[in-house]
Amino acid sequence: MSSLQLPKTGTAKSGRTDSTMWPTLLCWIAVALDGFDLVVLGAVIPTLSKSGALGFTDSSLTVASTVGLIGVGIGAVTIGPLADRFGRRTSLISSIAAFSVLTIAIAFAPNVETFTALRFLAGLGLGACLPTALAFMTEFARPGRGGSAVTRMMTGYHVGAVLTALLGLWVIEAYGWEAMFVIGGVAGLLTLPIMWAKLPESESYLAAKSAPAGTQAVSRSRDVVKGVYLRVSIGLWLASFMGLLLVYGLNTWLPKIMGEAGYSIRAGTGLLLVLNVGAVIGLLIAGAISDSRGNKPTVLAWFGLAAVFLALLSIKMNSSLLVYAAVLLTGIFVFSAQVLVYAFVGHLYPAQIRGTALGMAAGVGRVGAIVGPSIGGAMVTAGIAYPWGFYGFALAALLAVVALATVPARIT
Repeated sequence: MSSLQLPKTGTAKSGRTDSTMWPTLLCWIAVALDGFDLVVLGAVIPTLSKSGALGFTDSSLTVASTVGLIGVGIGAVTIGPLADRFGRRTSLISSIAAFSVLTIAIAFAPNVETFTALRFLAGLGLGACLPTALAFMTEFARPGRGGSAVTRMMTGYHVGAVLTALLGLWVIEAYGWEAMFVIGGVAGLLTLPIMWAKLPESESYLAAKSAPAGTQAVSRSRDVVKGVYLRVSIGLWLASFMGLLLVYGLNTWLPKIMGEAGYSIRAGTGLLLVLNVGAVIGLLIAGAISDSRGNKPTVLAWFGLAAVFLALLSIKMNSSLLVYAAVLLTGIFVFSAQVLVYAFVGHLYPAQIRGTALGMAAGVGRVGAIVGPSIGGAMVTAGIAYPWGFYGFALAALLAVVALATVPARIT
């Protein structure tokens, strides 16, 4: 058994309304920036590809996209120990500042190489935002409300993605692709003064750091894979990997797979919107159920139901209503299942290493974010995306269930 003891989450509570309002709002905005980054490159790729701006080709655009995701993964893993050592507040503000400045710089990149390098560096800053915000919300949540606090915060991810997609429809044609990166970076910079003034440090972190010298634990990355935490971490990492494989794989290839099933391009695009509407609904529902029924049974059920509905999408349906209902239900379970993994991580690890644990889970998950679209693309190229793409995604959800089954509901 590890010498690190698990404190109760939700100890950061002051009784004042704004003590939770500002951390909740500002962490939501930080996650919305992640949603912006999910969509912004996809929004500008058609323009960059068609115009050949900066010398881009389809191949170099793929490299830029992948390199950006690699940066996000590295940033997520790297920030954990820093957040556990220097605090959540400093880490989150620094991460957003770096991401914002580098994103603005992308708009002024003179060539493909500089654009790609800046995407990687901006990814480092962005990747650091999510695990830090997750640690913040876990520690600011009221006792017994950690699941709903995290899932509500993650609605910002999908809201940010949708708003960025809508913004792109107007901005790119009117002002050029560069304007999208300027807007995203400026939005991040505008939050910094508010964060500096209104974002308090996590009381759980402060309590852990102010413990008597003889009882204070030193945070090290290896503590996450030490003793009882080794089995816990492996199970959660596998689930996080599978969860983001599903999120990014479906967001990238759902319209194409549905097209191969015989649905129209318009229907495929509409189904992608329905999928993300389902994601927001699922996040709001999943957190409440997780708080009342427990993290482990809820996340197991969510991944299990995700597998069922993914498999059902392999059946050609003659009714449009049934198709949209099936995709909505798939979105409800697939996207919130991944977020429930983060809530589970926040519940199981003590404050001294919680930031590190969340960062490593998010970092491993980002590898899945790269693998998911790659697998989908390979199936499309091979001409087997329908129905085998849905079977493959269903298998990923089932593997997450198996991995999570090895993780204890709590550590005492």
